[in-house]
This record gives sequence, C-alpha cells and structure tokens, in this order.
Amino acid sequence: MVRLYTEDLCIGYEDRQVVKNLSVHIPDKQITTIIGANGCGKSTLLKAITRIINQHTGTVVLDGKNILQENTKSLAKKLAILPQSPESASGLTVGELVSYGRFPYQKGFGRLTKKDYEVIDWALEVTGTHEFKYRPVDALSGGQRQRVWIAMALAQETDIIFLDEPTTYLDMAHQLEVLELLQKLNHEQERTIVMVLHDLNQAARFADYIIAMKNGEVVKAGTCEEVITKNVLRKVFQIDAEIGKDPRTNKPMCITYNLLKGDFQNEKKITSIYSAASARH
Repeated sequence: MVRLYTEDLCIGYEDRQVVKNLSVHIPDKQITTIIGANGCGKSTLLKAITRIINQHTGTVVLDGKNILQENTKSLAKKLAILPQSPESASGLTVGELVSYGRFPYQKGFGRLTKKDYEVIDWALEVTGTHEFKYRPVDALSGGQRQRVWIAMALAQETDIIFLDEPTTYLDMAHQLEVLELLQKLNHEQERTIVMVLHDLNQAARFADYIIAMKNGEVVKAGTCEEVITKNVLRKVFQIDAEIGKDPRTNKPMCITYNLLKGDFQNEKKITSIYSAASARH
C-alpha cells in the first residue's frame, strides 16, 4: 500500500507554472531522493506535498485522504519538513528549538508534559546532539546545527520526514554525517525519508527510489539503477556522463561527464523563444 502520492498536480507562482500534471508515489518506509537542475520544481513539489504552498489543480493524497482536508495539527503528526533554509533560531538553546517539534501535541497553554520532555531527550540522543542541549544554536557548527534541526523534526514523531537539500553549505564530512543519520533513521525506525539532493552520487548511494525531474515534470522514477543512467542524465542535466559502480555499495555512480554544449545551447534558445512568446500572449 502506498500511503502518499500525487495525482495530476499543477503548482505555480502567480501566472508561472512550475510543476505540471505531476503524478508520483512515495514508497513507504524507504528513502526517496528527488534530483534535477535548479528551477525544475523539486523544492516546489516538496512544499506542495507538505501543504506549505497550495497547488493550482490536482491532489496530494495521504492515507487515502486529500491533505487539504486534514486538520493542521493532525497533518503535523504525520509529516515533518526541514526546509532548505530553516528560519533563524537566534537566541534559542538547542533544547528549546527541538521542543518546537512538540507543538502538534500541545494543548491548552502549551506547556510541555513529561512525555514531551522524554521525546525531546530521545530526539537529541538519536541525533547525537544531547550534549548541546543547553548551548545556543548559534554557537554550533553547520553540521551540528543541521543535526539539531533534524532532531526537531524527529520530535514531531512523524512517520514521514521531508528535507530540502539537507547537505547544503556543509563540508564533505558533515554531509556524510547527516546522510548516514537519515539512513540510520530509515533502517532502524522505518522512517520514510524524502529529500532533495544535488549530488548525484550521494543520491544514488543513499536512496532506494529516485525521482528525476525536468521543467516541472518527471523524466524518470525508479531504482538507482533505473534512474542514474547515461540516457536519463542526458535528458535531465544535458550532460554526457560516464556511469560506473561504487566499489563500496555496488550502486551506480557518475564517474565523469561533459556538458552537451550544442544540445544545451539549442534548448536554451528554444526555451527563450517560448518564454518570449508566452510573455507576448
């Protein structure tokens, strides 16, 4: 059974359509990665699925129900999202920030219960951030802060966690640290993880299922072996890639690539002409 899927989803900003008639499913209890060039609609899709923005037409279905019909707090008990640029946590300690994840469960005056404190400590422990509990968030390194934000998402106790480019601005070691943490949450707690990544090799290494997008549409969705191919990467990124196998995971990896300059320039011209014609009408 698929818990979460979209049907003919169209999303845009004012008169500009970003996602077009998109129908995708998110495999339950797996890691799904969304890849594609800048501006292809990856982040927009995440925001629509988590109801941060509204779709123009189409449906997002979770547990057999249109998410637009879900109560906000009820939905927040099922879905958590870590945006690309989390809001500033200036002035907050780590423990205070993570406690915000308990908002969907609070009643009355919003006081934290014994259960809330237990979940907060658990989330800090799982993400390896318990030692920072009383430190200001601003005093942490980028990798430590990212783990704290993930702890806040965990404190929501949701089965599904969305992350928009969780490795952005992190060095290689911290990127690996964050991705291994997410993989651990998936393997040990069966959390469904959905994330946008730019690094193709990281996407292939950590994902069970990949959705490749271009211009608001799905070019290919499937296993790493089905998506990380010469033909798909040519269509999605306009690159001529050499695909090999990761010697440690045996998954496909992009060894090197060249830009398909001729095809890329022609496509840019066609896009420019189309945009100009649309503007006139």
